[in-house]
Amino acid sequence: MLNIFEVNETNKMIDQENLDVRTITLGISLLDCIDGNLETLKTNIYEKITRIAENLVATGDEIGKEFGVPIVNKRISITPIAIIGASACKTTQDFVEIARVLDKAAKQTGVNFIGGYSALVSKGSTKADELLMKSIPEALSVTERVCSSVNLGSTRTGINMDAVRLMGEIILETAQLTKDEDSIGCAKLVVFCNAPDDNPFMAGAFHGVTEADAVINVGVSGPGVVKKALEKVRGESFEVLCETIKKTSFKVTRVGQLVAREASRRLNIPFGIVDLSLAPTPAIGDSVADILQEIGLERVGAPGTTAALALLNDQVKKGGVMASSYVGGLSGAFIPVSEDQGMIDAVQAGALTIEKLEAMTCVCSVGLDMIAIPGDTKASTISGIIADESAIGMINQKTTAVRLIPVIGKGVGEVAHFGGLLGYAPIMQVNPFSCDAFVNRAGRIPAPIHSFKN
Repeated sequence: MLNIFEVNETNKMIDQENLDVRTITLGISLLDCIDGNLETLKTNIYEKITRIAENLVATGDEIGKEFGVPIVNKRISITPIAIIGASACKTTQDFVEIARVLDKAAKQTGVNFIGGYSALVSKGSTKADELLMKSIPEALSVTERVCSSVNLGSTRTGINMDAVRLMGEIILETAQLTKDEDSIGCAKLVVFCNAPDDNPFMAGAFHGVTEADAVINVGVSGPGVVKKALEKVRGESFEVLCETIKKTSFKVTRVGQLVAREASRRLNIPFGIVDLSLAPTPAIGDSVADILQEIGLERVGAPGTTAALALLNDQVKKGGVMASSYVGGLSGAFIPVSEDQGMIDAVQAGALTIEKLEAMTCVCSVGLDMIAIPGDTKASTISGIIADESAIGMINQKTTAVRLIPVIGKGVGEVAHFGGLLGYAPIMQVNPFSCDAFVNRAGRIPAPIHSFKN
């Protein structure tokens, strides 16, 4: 049984070590909103979201106040809009109209983000998928709270290279349309391989078609808590190190389980999953990079970084799965650059490159996340990076993602400022050699041999 005493046990973590519940995300199915008439569809979408999510923010605030647990964000994820709008949307502008409705619904309910302006194209694209993808730059430039994602690869299907090529162009166009804000539109756009249906974290969250009509998913976070625990076992063996991470992860996840169950009870919406990821913020002491350095690295990026991250990710999962009846989403350790002060410091010190980050994504939860690159980077280069990251996910049967931000008008050594939880990021060097002939091939990369397990 979970009870308030378990939360009281974590008071020190909350007060001094930046423990928080990063998000309560309400997943809502929009399948029953589908209509061939665009105006009817828009009305259906707005009505259902605002009705089901009416009390989400207030309930989250009440739970946080009563239990003394900071609940930083309240969010909504929805069924991928390329599916929902397929019948009614005949142009990119039709999809942009839906994006405006989603933004209006997000503001009405008070959530900070709504995710699911998405397409699932791992094996091929429908006409609606293509229209939605091409509408993304304008949709993200005219809305504040809408987040977009495209899943273009999987272990079972391979990688849709036509979509990879298109998304390189889409990311650059999004950067151009939001260049006055350091191309922040790209911070709301994630490209996936093996995207999960129940991810509560933005910007990649969407409500999968296999999910219930509505569910509560919670994402917990506590890099500062793990860092403080490891300070007490500095110099000890790997066995002691691993046990410490597991025990700490267990306590952090128990808080998320309690909040998720309580939110589910009060909203009368089924509990889905707890995502037990270590998600950093720009706050000092809330850094995954600091954990890796506490394990024994001078800077993230030094030899041994990938091994240290693999250890951390595995122990977080081993501890967390014992603390919750349902663990899902991404779960592990996030390594975004702009949202982690330790990662930023490593880049500025010359210790961390995109190539080393790519190696680290082989063993962490997500991928190349919140990385600012020069604004004059070619679309084909962005597509090549997406293809590389997708291949890591496809071959290793794991989720990988790319959230690159080509900052228009800025180059290597300059800094992009995004504000809030998104923080700031130094512009990182991108390999200048061309991959044009590779990404311009039509078709898809086939699924790997180990995908055939029927």
